[in-house]
Amino acid sequence: MLAIRRVISDKGGIGVYLFDEIDAGIGGQTAVEVGKKLKSVASHNQVICITHLPQVAAFADQHLLVQKKSKGSRTLTEVVELPVAERKKELARMMGGPQMTKILK
Repeated sequence: MLAIRRVISDKGGIGVYLFDEIDAGIGGQTAVEVGKKLKSVASHNQVICITHLPQVAAFADQHLLVQKKSKGSRTLTEVVELPVAERKKELARMMGGPQMTKILK
């Protein structure tokens, strides 16, 4: 689907593309290539991409962090736009997990 959208992205017709976990089952260099293709589609359209891979997220112009929090018996969802410094920390967390080292800070 991404390949088709990439080919027709500059032809007009659709202004917003939503890709939900387009990275399922991929990683490494393949994820980098998917990120590049998404960036290319985004040059002519708005792209919203839900991803768990830092290789894909790194190509975004804007990074929104979605967090779930429990409050009593309820689960709340919070969406936060990350500024550049926080975005770098989040990409590092996505790569290595919750424990940050001095190098990743």
